[in-house]
Amino acid sequence: MWIAAFLFGLISSLHCIGMCGPIALMLPVDRTNEGKRIFQILLYHFGRIISYATLGIIFGLFGKGLQLAGLQQNLSILSGVMMILIVIIPERKFSQINFSKPIARFIFKVKQKLGDQFKRKNNSSIFSIGILNGFLPCGMVYAALFGAIATQNIFGGGFYMIFYGLGTIPLMSVAVLISQFFQNKIRNQIRKIIPIAGIFLGTLFILRGLGLQIDYISPGNISLFIKSMPDCF
Repeated sequence: MWIAAFLFGLISSLHCIGMCGPIALMLPVDRTNEGKRIFQILLYHFGRIISYATLGIIFGLFGKGLQLAGLQQNLSILSGVMMILIVIIPERKFSQINFSKPIARFIFKVKQKLGDQFKRKNNSSIFSIGILNGFLPCGMVYAALFGAIATQNIFGGGFYMIFYGLGTIPLMSVAVLISQFFQNKIRNQIRKIIPIAGIFLGTLFILRGLGLQIDYISPGNISLFIKSMPDCF
Protein backbone atom coordinates (compact mmCIF):
# COMPACT_ATOMS: atom_id res chain seq x y z
CA MET A 1 0.00 0.00 0.00
CA TRP A 2 2.99 2.29 0.47
CA ILE A 3 3.78 1.93 -3.24
CA ALA A 4 0.18 2.84 -4.09
CA ALA A 5 0.44 5.93 -1.84
CA PHE A 6 3.70 6.97 -3.55
CA LEU A 7 2.25 6.48 -7.04
CA PHE A 8 -0.89 8.40 -6.10
CA GLY A 9 1.31 11.23 -4.83
CA LEU A 10 3.35 11.15 -8.04
CA ILE A 11 0.28 11.37 -10.24
CA SER A 12 -1.60 13.86 -8.06
CA SER A 13 1.45 16.16 -8.11
CA LEU A 14 0.29 17.07 -11.62
CA HIS A 15 -2.74 18.56 -9.90
CA CYS A 16 -0.49 20.13 -7.24
CA ILE A 17 1.52 21.91 -9.92
CA GLY A 18 -1.66 23.67 -11.00
CA MET A 19 -2.91 24.46 -7.49
CA CYS A 20 0.26 24.82 -5.37
CA GLY A 21 2.63 25.40 -8.27
CA PRO A 22 2.40 29.20 -7.98
CA ILE A 23 3.51 28.90 -4.35
CA ALA A 24 6.45 26.71 -5.34
CA LEU A 25 7.43 29.04 -8.19
CA MET A 26 7.37 32.04 -5.82
CA LEU A 27 9.64 30.38 -3.25
CA PRO A 28 12.31 32.86 -2.11
CA VAL A 29 15.12 30.46 -3.04
CA ASP A 30 18.66 31.48 -3.94
CA ARG A 31 18.70 31.62 -7.75
CA THR A 32 22.41 32.42 -7.98
CA ASN A 33 23.67 29.24 -6.32
CA GLU A 34 22.31 26.02 -7.85
CA GLY A 35 23.38 23.78 -4.96
CA LYS A 36 21.78 26.05 -2.37
CA ARG A 37 18.62 26.35 -4.46
CA ILE A 38 18.21 22.56 -4.63
CA PHE A 39 18.77 22.31 -0.87
CA GLN A 40 16.11 24.96 -0.24
CA ILE A 41 13.63 23.22 -2.53
CA LEU A 42 14.15 19.97 -0.61
CA LEU A 43 13.72 21.92 2.63
CA TYR A 44 10.36 23.15 1.34
CA HIS A 45 9.31 19.59 0.51
CA PHE A 46 10.46 18.39 3.93
CA GLY A 47 8.14 20.93 5.54
CA ARG A 48 5.21 19.75 3.41
CA ILE A 49 5.84 16.11 4.29
CA ILE A 50 5.93 16.92 8.00
CA SER A 51 2.47 18.49 7.65
CA TYR A 52 1.19 15.51 5.65
CA ALA A 53 2.56 13.08 8.25
CA THR A 54 0.91 15.06 11.06
CA LEU A 55 -2.44 14.93 9.27
CA GLY A 56 -1.91 11.23 8.58
CA ILE A 57 -1.33 10.52 12.27
CA ILE A 58 -4.48 12.40 13.23
CA PHE A 59 -6.63 10.66 10.63
CA GLY A 60 -5.00 7.31 11.35
CA LEU A 61 -5.99 7.76 14.99
CA PHE A 62 -9.54 8.48 13.86
CA GLY A 63 -9.45 5.28 11.81
CA LYS A 64 -8.19 3.39 14.86
CA GLY A 65 -11.25 4.56 16.79
CA LEU A 66 -13.52 3.27 14.04
CA GLN A 67 -11.65 -0.03 14.05
CA LEU A 68 -12.26 -0.41 17.78
CA ALA A 69 -15.93 0.22 17.06
CA GLY A 70 -15.87 -2.78 14.69
CA LEU A 71 -16.30 -0.72 11.54
CA GLN A 72 -13.00 -1.58 9.81
CA GLN A 73 -14.58 -3.37 6.85
CA ASN A 74 -17.14 -0.64 6.17
CA LEU A 75 -14.40 1.94 6.75
CA SER A 76 -12.30 0.61 3.88
CA ILE A 77 -15.30 0.63 1.53
CA LEU A 78 -16.28 4.16 2.59
CA SER A 79 -12.70 5.39 2.16
CA GLY A 80 -12.58 3.96 -1.35
CA VAL A 81 -15.89 5.54 -2.32
CA MET A 82 -14.83 8.94 -0.95
CA MET A 83 -11.49 8.80 -2.76
CA ILE A 84 -13.27 8.15 -6.05
CA LEU A 85 -15.78 10.96 -5.44
CA ILE A 86 -13.06 13.45 -4.60
CA VAL A 87 -11.11 12.85 -7.81
CA ILE A 88 -14.15 12.96 -10.10
CA ILE A 89 -15.94 15.95 -8.52
CA PRO A 90 -14.55 19.28 -9.86
CA GLU A 91 -12.28 21.16 -7.44
CA ARG A 92 -14.50 24.24 -7.59
CA LYS A 93 -17.32 22.25 -6.01
CA PHE A 94 -15.20 21.61 -2.94
CA SER A 95 -14.36 25.31 -2.70
CA GLN A 96 -18.09 25.97 -2.27
CA ILE A 97 -18.31 23.81 0.84
CA ASN A 98 -19.07 25.91 3.89
CA PHE A 99 -16.40 24.95 6.46
CA SER A 100 -17.18 25.37 10.12
CA LYS A 101 -15.91 28.61 11.60
CA PRO A 102 -12.95 27.08 13.52
CA ILE A 103 -11.62 25.37 10.36
CA ALA A 104 -12.23 28.50 8.25
CA ARG A 105 -10.35 30.60 10.80
CA PHE A 106 -7.47 28.11 10.84
CA ILE A 107 -7.19 28.18 7.03
CA PHE A 108 -7.30 31.99 7.06
CA LYS A 109 -4.45 32.13 9.59
CA VAL A 110 -2.42 29.63 7.56
CA LYS A 111 -2.78 31.80 4.44
CA GLN A 112 -1.93 34.91 6.44
CA LYS A 113 1.24 33.37 7.91
CA LEU A 114 2.13 31.99 4.48
CA GLY A 115 2.10 35.52 3.07
CA ASP A 116 4.34 36.72 5.90
CA GLN A 117 6.91 33.99 5.23
CA PHE A 118 7.24 34.98 1.57
CA LYS A 119 8.54 38.36 2.67
CA ARG A 120 11.59 36.70 4.21
CA LYS A 121 14.43 35.08 2.31
CA ASN A 122 16.07 32.49 4.49
CA ASN A 123 16.00 28.73 5.01
CA SER A 124 13.67 28.85 8.02
CA SER A 125 11.05 30.80 6.05
CA ILE A 126 11.23 28.30 3.16
CA PHE A 127 10.80 25.43 5.61
CA SER A 128 7.85 27.26 7.20
CA ILE A 129 6.27 27.81 3.77
CA GLY A 130 6.42 24.05 3.20
CA ILE A 131 4.75 23.30 6.54
CA LEU A 132 2.00 25.89 5.98
CA ASN A 133 1.49 24.77 2.38
CA GLY A 134 0.84 21.23 3.63
CA PHE A 135 -2.17 22.44 5.62
CA LEU A 136 -3.86 24.31 2.77
CA PRO A 137 -7.12 22.77 1.41
CA CYS A 138 -6.45 20.35 -1.45
CA GLY A 139 -8.75 17.74 -2.98
CA MET A 140 -5.88 15.31 -3.65
CA VAL A 141 -4.68 15.53 -0.04
CA TYR A 142 -8.26 14.88 1.11
CA ALA A 143 -8.33 11.74 -1.04
CA ALA A 144 -5.00 10.57 0.39
CA LEU A 145 -6.24 11.19 3.95
CA PHE A 146 -9.05 8.71 3.41
CA GLY A 147 -6.31 6.21 2.68
CA ALA A 148 -4.67 7.18 5.97
CA ILE A 149 -7.96 6.62 7.80
CA ALA A 150 -8.27 3.16 6.29
CA THR A 151 -4.90 2.12 7.74
CA GLN A 152 -6.62 2.30 11.17
CA ASN A 153 -3.29 3.03 12.83
CA ILE A 154 -1.49 6.25 13.78
CA PHE A 155 1.84 4.96 12.45
CA GLY A 156 0.20 3.59 9.33
CA GLY A 157 -1.62 6.86 8.72
CA GLY A 158 1.58 8.86 9.20
CA PHE A 159 3.66 6.64 6.92
CA TYR A 160 0.92 6.53 4.30
CA MET A 161 0.98 10.32 4.05
CA ILE A 162 4.80 10.40 4.10
CA PHE A 163 4.91 8.13 1.06
CA TYR A 164 2.20 10.22 -0.58
CA GLY A 165 4.30 13.34 0.06
CA LEU A 166 7.45 11.68 -1.29
CA GLY A 167 5.53 10.92 -4.48
CA THR A 168 4.80 14.62 -5.00
CA ILE A 169 8.47 15.66 -4.80
CA PRO A 170 9.85 14.76 -8.27
CA LEU A 171 7.42 16.70 -10.48
CA MET A 172 7.02 19.58 -8.02
CA SER A 173 10.81 19.97 -7.95
CA VAL A 174 11.01 19.91 -11.74
CA ALA A 175 8.27 22.54 -11.86
CA VAL A 176 10.42 24.86 -9.72
CA LEU A 177 13.69 24.14 -11.51
CA ILE A 178 12.30 24.10 -15.07
CA SER A 179 9.02 26.01 -14.88
CA GLN A 180 8.62 26.28 -18.66
CA PHE A 181 8.56 22.47 -18.92
CA PHE A 182 5.04 22.38 -17.52
CA GLN A 183 3.10 24.60 -19.86
CA ASN A 184 -0.67 24.78 -19.43
CA LYS A 185 -1.36 22.59 -22.46
CA ILE A 186 0.93 19.81 -21.22
CA ARG A 187 -0.43 20.05 -17.66
CA ASN A 188 -4.03 19.81 -18.84
CA GLN A 189 -3.31 16.72 -20.92
CA ILE A 190 -1.44 14.89 -18.17
CA ARG A 191 -4.03 15.81 -15.52
CA LYS A 192 -6.47 13.47 -17.24
CA ILE A 193 -4.54 10.63 -15.59
CA ILE A 194 -5.45 11.83 -12.09
CA PRO A 195 -9.10 10.58 -12.03
CA ILE A 196 -7.97 7.21 -13.40
CA ALA A 197 -5.38 6.83 -10.65
CA GLY A 198 -7.85 7.93 -7.95
CA ILE A 199 -10.52 5.53 -9.19
CA PHE A 200 -7.99 2.67 -9.28
CA LEU A 201 -6.80 3.32 -5.73
CA GLY A 202 -10.36 3.83 -4.45
CA THR A 203 -11.44 0.59 -6.09
CA LEU A 204 -8.56 -1.20 -4.35
CA PHE A 205 -9.80 0.06 -0.97
CA ILE A 206 -13.35 -1.04 -1.79
CA LEU A 207 -12.19 -4.52 -2.81
CA ARG A 208 -10.19 -4.85 0.41
CA GLY A 209 -13.26 -3.89 2.40
CA LEU A 210 -15.42 -6.46 0.63
CA GLY A 211 -13.18 -9.32 1.81
CA LEU A 212 -13.55 -11.46 -1.31
CA GLN A 213 -10.70 -13.78 -0.27
CA ILE A 214 -8.46 -12.71 -3.14
CA ASP A 215 -4.84 -12.77 -2.03
CA TYR A 216 -3.24 -9.31 -1.66
CA ILE A 217 -6.23 -7.59 -3.27
CA SER A 218 -9.24 -8.54 -1.16
CA PRO A 219 -8.18 -10.81 1.73
CA GLY A 220 -10.95 -12.47 3.70
CA ASN A 221 -9.42 -11.39 6.99
CA ILE A 222 -9.80 -7.61 7.09
CA SER A 223 -6.67 -6.58 8.93
CA LEU A 224 -5.99 -3.65 6.65
CA PHE A 225 -2.48 -2.84 5.55
CA ILE A 226 -0.63 -2.38 8.84
CA LYS A 227 -1.09 -5.65 10.67
CA SER A 228 2.50 -5.85 11.86
CA MET A 229 2.98 -2.13 12.52
CA PRO A 230 3.36 -1.25 16.24
CA ASP A 231 0.62 0.82 17.75
CA CYS A 232 0.54 2.97 20.86
CA PHE A 233 -3.16 2.44 21.45
